Amino acid sequence: MDERTRTEIEAAAFRGLIEHLQRRTDVQNIDLMNLAGFCRNCLSKWYRAAAIERGIELSDDAAREAVYGMPYGVWKERYQAKASQEQLERFQETKPLHAFVSGHQGTG
Repeated sequence: MDERTRTEIEAAAFRGLIEHLQRRTDVQNIDLMNLAGFCRNCLSKWYRAAAIERGIELSDDAAREAVYGMPYGVWKERYQAKASQEQLERFQETKPLHAFVSGHQGTG
């Protein structure tokens, strides 16, 4: 497989993941972090970092909107539930397994 085709396939897979997460508003970011070690915010930070690496300025807000499909504040208001004590405890337990994302690792 040539490099361009591989990149196009990876981009399509990423878009599929984003579309899926935009439909699954019932899935909380803390649950994603606890189970998979990454969440929508991680994806938005990776997205922004990739843009910046290519000389494209992209704000945190614009990157989050690309991932959430709406302004982050709107998503939080509509869909984010308060984390339970159990979720918060699990978050702390799984922290060493969380994805490394610049400006995010270890901050909770």
